[in-house]
Amino acid sequence: MGSPRANLTLAHSADRPSRDPQPPVAIIDIGSNSVRLVAYDGLSRAPTPLYNEKVLCGLGRNVLTTGRLNEDAVNRALTALGRFRVLCETMRVGRVFVLATAAARDAENGPDFLRAAEAACGQEIQLLSGRREAELSAMGVISGFHAPNGVVGDMGGGSLELVDVRGTVVGQGVTMPLGGLALQDLSGGSIKKAAKIVREHMRKAEPQLETLRGRTFYAVGGTWRALARLHQAARGYPVHVMHGYAVEPTDEMSFLQIVEETDVAMLQDVDAISEARRPLLAYGAVVLEEIIRVGRPREIAISASGVREGLLFEQLDRDSRLIDPLLASAAEFNALRARSPRHGEELVAWTDRFVATLDGPETADERRLRHAGCLLSDVGWRAHPDYRDEQSIAAIQNAAFVGVDHPGRAYLALSVSLRHSGLAPEKAKPILRSIAGPRLFERARLLGALLRVAFPISAGMDGALTRAPLLIEEGRVTLRIPQDWAALASDRLLNRVRGLGRVVGLDGRIEIGGAAG
Repeated sequence: MGSPRANLTLAHSADRPSRDPQPPVAIIDIGSNSVRLVAYDGLSRAPTPLYNEKVLCGLGRNVLTTGRLNEDAVNRALTALGRFRVLCETMRVGRVFVLATAAARDAENGPDFLRAAEAACGQEIQLLSGRREAELSAMGVISGFHAPNGVVGDMGGGSLELVDVRGTVVGQGVTMPLGGLALQDLSGGSIKKAAKIVREHMRKAEPQLETLRGRTFYAVGGTWRALARLHQAARGYPVHVMHGYAVEPTDEMSFLQIVEETDVAMLQDVDAISEARRPLLAYGAVVLEEIIRVGRPREIAISASGVREGLLFEQLDRDSRLIDPLLASAAEFNALRARSPRHGEELVAWTDRFVATLDGPETADERRLRHAGCLLSDVGWRAHPDYRDEQSIAAIQNAAFVGVDHPGRAYLALSVSLRHSGLAPEKAKPILRSIAGPRLFERARLLGALLRVAFPISAGMDGALTRAPLLIEEGRVTLRIPQDWAALASDRLLNRVRGLGRVVGLDGRIEIGGAAG
């Protein structure tokens, strides 16, 4: 995948203000349950959504029993497509991709609907086969997770696709009529009958599920995201970002059984779920429960990246695909929000040098997280000093980053927060500390301590840190300042160097032109 430093350089150069602005790109996804428009700010490794709207049309409802798309659902979909066409024109979208999946694929009147849909949206529509849908879902997970390793499951209204993914390699996929609407239709509304149907069809997926044991199951699709939202509410979980939210199978199984057996209206925070999707939650629970039972994954991770993101990822050239998406997003934040974007880049090199002198290894993933933290270190500078830690947490904790799990997201928020609030463990938000875990929390304190030394030297501007190296030598943390900058060596700066020393278990000192202070 290339070195983190190379990825960082590529990511930041791709977001220079001097580059030619790209026109927005949009995807219209005609699914079995919803018709959705997502417009992005351009074609890049970590595109930012400009606009996102869905209409729950229910095109796939009763298709498997009647063989046809419902007329009312077709009319709702065509109305939505006409609206999306106007919105794309308003946003000056340069290119529009329109995809259709299981409902249009399986219905007798699917071809007639597609002709009318093309007229409504003014674009050619790609009708995806089940295999192609599985491939794009897998590529979406590749685009949204760092080095994914597991099985991708994309559950829509009409179908379920399962496909193995290892790094950038997509395995053979399988598609089954186990979407929420399809199951509701085939089972006649019976959850027990739906469970039996799921077990019978899952035999086709044995090649995929046999490889899942001890790996990650990546859950793609609106029904599973809705289940994850309810799971967060039941836990009192504070980070409401769905992407990267992971749970253990035993915990998830207990929750899924509650969903299957309980009146959905009684579930906590159910008001956050659209009324049209609520009846499908139990079917999503049945499918996921069977996947856990047969596949025995290590964890279930929710993916907000699926077919749409996979299609965009497919459009990128090889070099762009190799860019780390977390570093690309962090570089964009740095370019938009920092006082001096180059200062964030210099922090990367400055902290690299210090960490290289530390005892104990830094893993590759910890290194990329530290690089991202350096780029995000100045996102809260415009806030009042008393609230910069809170503003930084809010910006980082809730940002639409991909390529990072929730412990990594907590690490980033803690690192920048502690830079402002101080390094005492009690200064950290307990819930973020819990999500990060002991190892990443200590790494966050280390980066926070480094940032607390850097900013009084540089004032957040580029060009200064190269003259003030920080490293460990002779068993002490040493900050070297040139003679003409001796006035910087205040008690405040010395205290911060010593604070960094306490984090790593060493004394701290400032050396001015060869003399220690």
